[in-house]
Amino acid sequence: MKILVIAATSFEIQQSIDAFASIKQVVFEIIGVGLLASAVSLPKAITKHSPDCIIQVGIAGCFDESIPLGKVVIVKEEILGDLGVEEDNKWKDVFDLQLMNPNETPYVEGILCNQTINYFTIQNAALVRAITVNEITTRPERISQLKNKYQPILESMEGAALYYIGNENRIPYLQIRGISNYIGERDKNNWKIKEAIAAANELLFEIITTSFMQS
Repeated sequence: MKILVIAATSFEIQQSIDAFASIKQVVFEIIGVGLLASAVSLPKAITKHSPDCIIQVGIAGCFDESIPLGKVVIVKEEILGDLGVEEDNKWKDVFDLQLMNPNETPYVEGILCNQTINYFTIQNAALVRAITVNEITTRPERISQLKNKYQPILESMEGAALYYIGNENRIPYLQIRGISNYIGERDKNNWKIKEAIAAANELLFEIITTSFMQS
């Protein structure tokens, strides 16, 4: 069993690198920030390690302010949140523009769905929908567009790359996100980055030990 754990940055996952330092079947790769870096780095990591599964860990912004900062969740669905055009005050994605078939593999109705969540033992985290963007969302109008069109809970800059590559390569995968901030809030004094990272790494440890290391 080889478990590949990935993160955009080292500070999001250093806690787990230290915790699993002596466990050879758990390997780590930093794949960079954003879709482009992830799409290039993740296939290289898969070729290097030939993993049986992939787990992505990181922080994310949240659209739902009823969910407390520092909470950890599992992403079950990913949507490309900024691939398209803003026109007449409306957001049209590539499926609206008929540039892509919303049911062409690996999409299902324009959504990248994780069909491998049951490969992992998950006990203490909600399953949510996320969007992946290259530009962090800040404008109230844009926030409303995305919420109305996609009903997302989270926003990150890398998740969709994992889903596309995982589905195409038929490798079980999981995305763990700690909620560090609410979408649109740019005052980092109000963020809970340390708490989000700690919660995400704690869930990673729990999932790996309960899914793969019990006698």
